[in-house]
Amino acid sequence: MEIIADQRFRKTIKYLRAGVILSIIGLIIMFLLYVGVLAYAKILGAPALAVPQSTLYFSDDGTLIGESSNGQKRYWVPLKNISKDLVNATVSIEDKSFYEHNGFDYKRIAGAALADLKAMDKVQGASTITQQYGRNLFLEHDKTWKRKILEAFYAMRLEMNYSKEQILEGYLNTIYYGHGAYGVQAASQYYFGKDAKDLSLAESAMLAGIPKGPSIYSPFASLERAKARQEVILNSLLKNGYANKKEVKDALNEKLTLVGKYPNLAVQAAPYFQDAVKNALKNQLNLDDRTITFGGLKVFTTLDLKQQEAAEKQVAESIANSSEIQVGLVALNPKNGHVKALVGGRDYTKSPFNRAIQAVRQPGSTIKPILYYAALEQGFTPSTTMRSELTTFKFEDGQADYTPHNYNNKYADGDITMAQALAVSDNVFAVKTHLFLGEETLLETAKKFGISTTMKKVPSLALGTSGVRVIEMANAYSMFANGGKKVSPTFITRVEDQNGKVIYESDDEGLPILKPAEAFVMTHMLTGIFDSKLNGYASVTGSTIINDITRPYAGKSGSTETDSWMVGFAPQLVTAVWTGYDKGVPINLTAEKTYAKNIWVNFMEDALKGKAIKGFKPPKEGVKGVYVNPENGKLASKDCPVKRFTYFKTDTVPTEYCTDHLKHTEKKTKKKKAEKKKTWYKSIFDWN
Repeated sequence: MEIIADQRFRKTIKYLRAGVILSIIGLIIMFLLYVGVLAYAKILGAPALAVPQSTLYFSDDGTLIGESSNGQKRYWVPLKNISKDLVNATVSIEDKSFYEHNGFDYKRIAGAALADLKAMDKVQGASTITQQYGRNLFLEHDKTWKRKILEAFYAMRLEMNYSKEQILEGYLNTIYYGHGAYGVQAASQYYFGKDAKDLSLAESAMLAGIPKGPSIYSPFASLERAKARQEVILNSLLKNGYANKKEVKDALNEKLTLVGKYPNLAVQAAPYFQDAVKNALKNQLNLDDRTITFGGLKVFTTLDLKQQEAAEKQVAESIANSSEIQVGLVALNPKNGHVKALVGGRDYTKSPFNRAIQAVRQPGSTIKPILYYAALEQGFTPSTTMRSELTTFKFEDGQADYTPHNYNNKYADGDITMAQALAVSDNVFAVKTHLFLGEETLLETAKKFGISTTMKKVPSLALGTSGVRVIEMANAYSMFANGGKKVSPTFITRVEDQNGKVIYESDDEGLPILKPAEAFVMTHMLTGIFDSKLNGYASVTGSTIINDITRPYAGKSGSTETDSWMVGFAPQLVTAVWTGYDKGVPINLTAEKTYAKNIWVNFMEDALKGKAIKGFKPPKEGVKGVYVNPENGKLASKDCPVKRFTYFKTDTVPTEYCTDHLKHTEKKTKKKKAEKKKTWYKSIFDWN
């Protein structure tokens, strides 16, 4: 018996020894595994903290005009801009040992593990703020062991590479508070209509209770449950030393004002403009769609809210509700190309098609200033004359005969100056100039003015029969307004990433392209459409709106059977307006033919109200202004009944004086002398 007992004892000792050895080996393996995981986490380095955030769009004065949205609101605010009460409430209820642990609360983990074992299911969580942040950043919210293991791994990486303040800031900016609000800033705005830094203790306690179950503890889901949860959190603040009894009592009695909407929800100004901005982000800055939508960018645009409002107002008031006419409007600063207002149609909700940028329409006579600029470079002057009469142009290359017509088939049937031809929009003069210069000239000059739309090489090109875009015409005329510099239409001045780093800034420097003297002479010629001194066989084309202008403008109207235009500028602002039917059907109603001019002049007056009234300043050299007779372009004599001050290139100033009125003056002088010689009785006889 003793031998058997001894054998059993030895066997037990053997098993115990084996168990100890295996345990030691197991501990060593676990230790090595732990060290390996730590080493791997260290090698991987800091995990990226980039999270989806709303991209915000601002006007030129920093006003928020819109944001990217897919039903979610995501903003990022630094920890210093979050109410200390909300920070304390969150830590107190979610992870009171947050500042002491290294990412894991082992007591909570043990308690949760026992609860899970008893239920044989994953029923209780013990995730720290660090673990929850890792889950928010990188993982799904399913309750599986795999997710928990990965969550722990990310928590380890976060704790190894970021401070507690950085982790807490990230958590508070990514946690879901219900109603599409991700992060404390969006939640503060939605629930209380204020920024996160301005929350009271009572508001902070209620907000901190929502993430546990937004569909349960939101005050808009159940105010009763939300208040009960708020009380739990206030008591935890008291217990954990973050608040005293009086503060808790006052917070419980505080009457909260709940808002239930986002303050920026209705802020979607200038939708056509914002589409253009997003297009520029994609095609000019080469940003992908996800970055544009969820990159948390701050996009500072060129939009002037006052001018945008004026544009939309004039479109709404000028066009009859019953009309199906559409509109495109672009207003920009000629010095730098900054687009200050843009209207792409009458109703974005019905049609997001942007007629200001996408539509290609015939510009009509608004193309003539570009043609006449080319003529000035080739030696023409405002006083150059050609005969205005019904003319048929015949071509030797087999091209069909071409007979341009003036509006209402009116002609001077005599010589007129280029200045008057532009002011009354004589088509015969334009075609003659076009053919004299050569049809390639206008094509090349249009490219010089930034018009990239393909144009047809035909005689009628001088009358604007090849389509262009509204924004192209506004940009082309800006070169007259700024003295000949080429600028590009600009929608964005600066873009910042979610960390505030500037990733794009516009370059506003214009490139000299046109000759300053010719550009100014052309600008001054364009003031002629508002000057009745240039009336001839027809009135100047701006006569219908002359009484509406209060400052110097230069511009040109244009019309085809299907399109109506007005493009013009003051020194500070260039605006192009197109009106017409989307389907390209003829504009027959008289009222509809006036829409473009009326929108243009009323917009310009509204947009520039309160701004300095500026004239067009000539360059320091290269031009000279003299008085001429507008009928023949010759230097005006003291006998000319109408004189107009006109600018010329210095070497093309007229040298011949007008003599058309000398005979009339001589007759009057002789008659007066004869009357003096009459005796008193002859005078009575003549009177009789």
